[in-house]
Amino acid sequence: MVTDMRSQIATTLTELFERDDRLAIVLAEISTDLFRRARRHDPARAVNVGIMEATMVGVAAGFAMEGFHPVAHTIGPFMAERPFEQLKLDFGYQALEGTFVSVGGSYDYGAEGGTHHAPGDVGVMATIPGMEIFAPGTAAEADRLVRAVYANGRASYLRGSVAQNDAPFDVAPGHLRVVRDGPDGAPTIVAFGPMLSRTLAAAEGLDVTVAYTASVVPFDADGLAAIVGDHPHVIAIEPWYEGSVTAALAAALAHVPNRVAAIGMPRRFLRSYGTAAEHDRDLGLDAEGIGRRLRRMLDGRAA
Repeated sequence: MVTDMRSQIATTLTELFERDDRLAIVLAEISTDLFRRARRHDPARAVNVGIMEATMVGVAAGFAMEGFHPVAHTIGPFMAERPFEQLKLDFGYQALEGTFVSVGGSYDYGAEGGTHHAPGDVGVMATIPGMEIFAPGTAAEADRLVRAVYANGRASYLRGSVAQNDAPFDVAPGHLRVVRDGPDGAPTIVAFGPMLSRTLAAAEGLDVTVAYTASVVPFDADGLAAIVGDHPHVIAIEPWYEGSVTAALAAALAHVPNRVAAIGMPRRFLRSYGTAAEHDRDLGLDAEGIGRRLRRMLDGRAA
């Protein structure tokens, strides 16, 4: 049975919570059932503030100022967008430590409408100086990243999703790895988080190198530069708004002439309702759709 990211994150945090009396968990009504054991263990450190996301971040900041390792959790739009000012000022401006864990990806709650969509979360979080951003591709990777960042002295955003890759990798902050070698000088595809398996399927038969990372910020600039060589052509496959990571890729390749493009969610509101898989198909973000766009890009045609 495949463990979903949300359950794994709660299990990992509960284990750490019981072992580390400096870890505090702050919830805003979401996933309270998954953290029931932690709340019973120490209700002073595992707090549900109700449907008040700004308060959730403010309480987490209070924990941080008292020397705790706070973790705040809710779904994507309520974690990255509603309390953005508190994230920016309470944690970014004051350089406080905190881990912010979301679930829901871009449109995992596709049947709930626009209020529950969060394709802009990575772009929003990236505007906060010092904020780290991670997108695990499997539940096992989420476990590894939670353990790596929850008490690292910095502010970190960890983005969970329903979609998962077929197999986990030994991910780490700031690490990019090649998962499929192409010919010398071939274009490089960089898949982020849960986009890897569908990217590998989409690239079948193409002369490309495929690299993978679950670390958006910090991004492995040196690793990318070493992979692509002197005439880089890089295409990012991302599960959030298209183009959210292209500035980081271009900066990594600024020392040489380069071509950088992206395939991700179109920058428009979704006005239809459906499952995440249905939205993937409609937006061209399933393996078939990504394959079509890759072939057009590599042929030099408009994507």
